[in-house]
Amino acid sequence: MKKQLMTFLLCGGLMASAQQPVDYVNPFIGTSNYGTTNPGAICPQGMMSVVPFNVMGSATNKFDKDAQWWSTPYTSDNNFFTGYSHVNLSGVGCPDLGSLLLMPTSGELNVDYKEYGSQYKDETAHPGYYSNTLTKYGIKTEATASMRTGLSRFTFPKGQGNILMNLGEGLTNESGATVRIVNDTEIEGSKLLGTFCYNPQAVFPIYFVMKVSKAPKQMGYWKKQREMKGVEAEWDAYSGKYKLYTKYTREMSGDDVGVWFTYDTDENEVIEVKVGVSFVSIENARLNMNTEQPNFEFDKVRAAASAMWNNDLSRVKVEGGTNDEKAIFYTGMYHLLIHPNIIQDVNGEYPMMESLKVGHTTGNRYTVYSLWDTYRNVSTLMTLLYPERQLDIIRTMIDMYKESGWLPKWELYGRETLTMEGDPSIPYIVDAWMRGLRDFDVETAYEAMRKGATTPGEFNLLRPDANDYFSKGYVPLREQYDNSVSHALEYYIADWNLANFAGALGKKEDAKLFRDRSLGYKHYYSKEFGTLRPILPDGTFYSPFDPKQGENFEPSPGFHEGNSWNYTFYVPHDIKGLAKLMGGDKKFVDKLQMVFDKGYYDPANEPDIAYPYLFSYFKGEAWRTQKIVRQLLKDSYHNAPNGVPGNEDTGTMSAWAIFSMMGFYPACPGDVNYVVTSPTFDKITIQLDKKFYPKGRLVIESVHNKPEDIYIKDVYAGDKKLRGYTISQEELVNAGVLKYILEDTHK
Repeated sequence: MKKQLMTFLLCGGLMASAQQPVDYVNPFIGTSNYGTTNPGAICPQGMMSVVPFNVMGSATNKFDKDAQWWSTPYTSDNNFFTGYSHVNLSGVGCPDLGSLLLMPTSGELNVDYKEYGSQYKDETAHPGYYSNTLTKYGIKTEATASMRTGLSRFTFPKGQGNILMNLGEGLTNESGATVRIVNDTEIEGSKLLGTFCYNPQAVFPIYFVMKVSKAPKQMGYWKKQREMKGVEAEWDAYSGKYKLYTKYTREMSGDDVGVWFTYDTDENEVIEVKVGVSFVSIENARLNMNTEQPNFEFDKVRAAASAMWNNDLSRVKVEGGTNDEKAIFYTGMYHLLIHPNIIQDVNGEYPMMESLKVGHTTGNRYTVYSLWDTYRNVSTLMTLLYPERQLDIIRTMIDMYKESGWLPKWELYGRETLTMEGDPSIPYIVDAWMRGLRDFDVETAYEAMRKGATTPGEFNLLRPDANDYFSKGYVPLREQYDNSVSHALEYYIADWNLANFAGALGKKEDAKLFRDRSLGYKHYYSKEFGTLRPILPDGTFYSPFDPKQGENFEPSPGFHEGNSWNYTFYVPHDIKGLAKLMGGDKKFVDKLQMVFDKGYYDPANEPDIAYPYLFSYFKGEAWRTQKIVRQLLKDSYHNAPNGVPGNEDTGTMSAWAIFSMMGFYPACPGDVNYVVTSPTFDKITIQLDKKFYPKGRLVIESVHNKPEDIYIKDVYAGDKKLRGYTISQEELVNAGVLKYILEDTHK
């Protein structure tokens, strides 16, 4: 018995030591608490994702008539499966995509999505794989993906089995589609997507080809009948019903159409379905499918997806800490690498920005740029961990300018949605350039940035209120909820970055112009409240004013998705100047501490995401950063569906956790200095790309006696002891070893 126990312990220890980064990922993190992530199958930055769609039904197994308000195809709070959606967004705040719904059923054919959905059990997910069992039908469903193609595997019970491709429903506000049966195992078509964040201009088609592994007994189309006005009353019996058509109909178009396949299945019979997509053409969708998945080999595709994830996640190896902390860390990296995702087909073709033309690339062309979020920390993390990929992301942004005349703001599959604030491409690109990534068209990049920063407002796509900003130095509140202060604060950080970029390029006059503009935030400072406050067109402050108005995303005059407390300290480029306005360093620190003590800090919103790190700019106050960051990691991040504090925002929330757990954070976009804090893990090994960082490796070590040792005594970069609580990009990537000496009390 003792021998058996010892063997078990040894085997268990070997298994634990052999665990790979991919094994720690929990795709269900962020699927609740408005995290809006999903557990679907996807490859790193892949075009295709295959996601369980459960937001058209509630946890009580009832149809949800408000499904269009969900911004994700999946939430762990629901349990009503209506199919796998193909090509989806992860961690965003508005609904779109989430279409091409593939659903298996058994028994009598029913094509009404309000009725054919099923609850499920035995749910599991790993990077590149998802599975459940539909309790209504006794069908096991599985999904995996290559970069541009999805593959589903359905295990049926004995009897009639059905496979449905629903082209009418999804998260998009568009319902129109066209589909054609090619032969007994293949269909092709297109579906309209778009209107992200209810922008009617951002509409685009997705093209698809779908192939089943077995020819059906029967197949055909369905179409929902429209209500017809001014005709005989008998029509009422047909209005809103689904009519079935045989496969001999040439093709089907409409707002609610689909294709059905029926089979006589044996017990545990497996049928696989692959779907190739393209944003250029049906021909390219078929080419993508035939190139990436010429056969039906589910296990092979799944293994390849997992290997891709493990390779990317292995850029960072963490040791020590708990399994939950490792799950949070590696799931954060997993979320980081979902968007932006590629949009080019295997032949290099892609839809050009705001154009009907087709472009061609020999590298990677990216899409889904949630830049108001990602310029704050995702840009820096990609520059450090995946610099080659970051360069392609930046080159894509510059190509978007060449094609459309503007840098992107919130781009989605070749369309500009104009969502959120500011001019975020500037700090995103400048931050990377300042950190040494310079292999892109710098002059065109500067030309594009300068255009956004100088074009009059009536002609300015990125800064529509630029005229006031240019003439007054601020944006006045002209309508109660026009987000004027939020706009201006984003312009200030963008112009500060542009000033530094201009100065580095020898453009001295521009550098002075933009640097002077970047200090205009001082107009908004109200001594009465000690906060930033909206200004009216006549130059007076807005009244009555409550700096707390805007909590929990309620409307707030002058501020977007937050209140004055969430924005007042968002002047990262001039913290010392802001402290002077507030009456000195001590008053600044006390007021910032009050934000945390009174619960004004909102970790779900980006403007205040760097607040915990601002203490470290003041002598003797860095311990507050170290204490608060550790507490926020404990309170806001969990190895559970509610484990992200609000919208993931395409990697932004995760990037905060990743940096914080590694022990350093870019508190000011465009500033090459990181603020240090105590790492979560005992040892972290980062494999650096030698092409960009010749040292090739950075090892972060924590020396401490017990877990409660969270305060920094000393930090050594190589043999050099840091004098303060910041470290530059150059010092970091050339340190070789970054050693933290930690203790349980602060200085």
